[in-house]
Amino acid sequence: MPRAVPPQEGIAPTLQELVGLRALALGRRAPRRGRHGVTGHALSPMRGRGMEYAESREYAIGDDARHIDWRLTARSGRPHTKLFQAERERLTLIVADTAPALYFGTRVRFKSVQAARAGAIAAWAALRDGDRVAALRGSQREAPIPPAGGPRGALRVLDALVRWYAAPPEEDAGLAVALDQAQRVLRPGSRLIVLADPASIAAIDPHRWPAFALHHDTTVLLLVDPLERDPPKAALPFATDDHRVELDLASAPQRQRWRREFVAPIEAALQALPARGVRVETLSTDAASDAWLGAWGRAQASVA
Repeated sequence: MPRAVPPQEGIAPTLQELVGLRALALGRRAPRRGRHGVTGHALSPMRGRGMEYAESREYAIGDDARHIDWRLTARSGRPHTKLFQAERERLTLIVADTAPALYFGTRVRFKSVQAARAGAIAAWAALRDGDRVAALRGSQREAPIPPAGGPRGALRVLDALVRWYAAPPEEDAGLAVALDQAQRVLRPGSRLIVLADPASIAAIDPHRWPAFALHHDTTVLLLVDPLERDPPKAALPFATDDHRVELDLASAPQRQRWRREFVAPIEAALQALPARGVRVETLSTDAASDAWLGAWGRAQASVA
């Protein structure tokens, strides 16, 4: 017999649901071992001051002149600086977009629920790696969830994700404000996970992203719905509390308008963000919530 589906399943996340995702994150691979064992601080991908040489790159304004790689500078004819691997406790910051467009879905679950689930998996993966974890949304009134390690830190983030994605918050200041707050919370070498609607990413000045990518391992997860990417060539009825709208998507002009509204922001983000050093993944509402987690291991060097 088919399983009875609770009325709210897929519409609003629950804490029990997000806690249950811990196995998906912990089952990917064994925890990294730092010099102090599994429970000690992980060897961070942060590139900054330390005792262990990591690599060299071209010199940038603000780099410590004491770390210039003179041999590589002489060979290449361009100034290079040495980067070092530092052993320290890293911060994973989850930035949650709470735009109204996320509280929608046609397959399996709402985009908001998928965002909460992806954020929970990120929190559990951070716990597995020995990171402190924090979270925030675009708000002028609500303070970020402060960084904390261990299960207690992860559970604080999960509780916030349940609150934020149960329904559109009354006060949403937007993703740009959330990124402003993130800049104040992040430290060099942090890991940044942005859960966002493609339209929210399209509204962000593209020139903001290189600053994040330069100093942090930055991943953007685009929450999408199959209907947005591939609508049927038919008349689609949409209803709100006070009126009903029908779109004739068999019409070429309507389909072009649909594409501009929903498909173009996805394609633009997939093209523009990697060019600015940001890892970007799409996560559909009908996909496994951990489908993006392979990107977790593809860390990029960050510069202090």
